[in-house]
Amino acid sequence: MKLYVTDKDGKEHTLEGTNDWSVMEVMRENGIEVLAQCGGSCACATCHVYVEGDWNSKLPPPSEEEIGMLDGAFEVQDNSRLSCQIKCSPAYEGLKVKVAPGSY
Repeated sequence: MKLYVTDKDGKEHTLEGTNDWSVMEVMRENGIEVLAQCGGSCACATCHVYVEGDWNSKLPPPSEEEIGMLDGAFEVQDNSRLSCQIKCSPAYEGLKVKVAPGSY
């Protein structure tokens, strides 16, 4: 699946997402700067992204655990998610995210 990631400098990257990998894993594998300090275990908020366009309504809702972690993130918005909690799938072809402040 194609995944579009806007990095901290505002540059958009087109990445190839691997099914069942998290968006965080795909970003790290492709050299996108993201802290992701807990390595994807939903134990921090350093992989915080903004889900762009109408994609937020197409993704499964965040878990209570993810919501709790986002409470500690910087500049949380209605479209904030943890990239470690979004799994790549053909259903999300064209997903667009932007790395949020505090995640790099």
